[in-house]
Amino acid sequence: MAQIASMTGFARAAGTTGAVQWAWEVRSVNGRGLDVRVRVPTGFEAVGETARTALQKTLSRGQIQLSLNLTRSEGAPKVRINETLLASLAQAVARVPRPEGVAPATMDGLLGIRGVVEAEEEASSDTDSLNRDLTEGVVRLVADLVEARRAEGRQLEEVVSGQVARIAALTQAAEDEPSRHAEAVRARLNATVEALSNTGLDPERLHQEAVLLAAKADVREELDRLRAHGAAARDLLAAGGPIGRRLDFLAQEFGREANTLCAKAGEIGLSRIGLDLKAVVEQFREQVQNIE
Repeated sequence: MAQIASMTGFARAAGTTGAVQWAWEVRSVNGRGLDVRVRVPTGFEAVGETARTALQKTLSRGQIQLSLNLTRSEGAPKVRINETLLASLAQAVARVPRPEGVAPATMDGLLGIRGVVEAEEEASSDTDSLNRDLTEGVVRLVADLVEARRAEGRQLEEVVSGQVARIAALTQAAEDEPSRHAEAVRARLNATVEALSNTGLDPERLHQEAVLLAAKADVREELDRLRAHGAAARDLLAAGGPIGRRLDFLAQEFGREANTLCAKAGEIGLSRIGLDLKAVVEQFREQVQNIE
């Protein structure tokens, strides 16, 4: 049986390669489809696309936010003097007449001009090793995210299964409601006909109209459909896998039948069951929004 997964999850994979500390982070939330967004530093677009592809192959739904953070170990920066620029500045200063009261140019003054002194970050000596470690980190990251979503999926399955069982129990309660028994229906029909018999209308016609009203108020079809939808939901939960969309469809069908049952209910007992049913169906609908 395939496992049920939530669309909500978080995972992190981190490591150190040479002088570089790196960390992948991925967050997943609900989504109608699959939307993977990747944010990586400049120069690491290729490994970012590798991560995107891995997520797209593994997941079917959810909004995914993936990021890569890189931190280089602090060390003494390399300093480079742009000798060509410094010489050009010195020659230019020598050619220009010095106004009275202006001190001559000094070396520290020239070195302070932007572009003359440049600090260089030491480049990674093993880019291939870094890319390899980042790719291996993606594999761990995706596996951890899948497990996180499955762990929450197991909890969701328990909750949703309980709600389906509650819907079935309320459906049976509606079936057993005393106001639906033949004797109760017959008594209401007789009471309706008797109440209208003094109006001068044809008693037989009154009886026919009362029967039609009773037929319109019957909830047999709604109860049968609720049972059918409940059986379909249990089958989906037993099969597992990416069933969120189909459960969401069943939630809509549950809601439609519960609304109709409430509309047809002519007795307080059945009305209360219908309202309880609507509440459970709404809870069911909210929970299945989280299932992949």
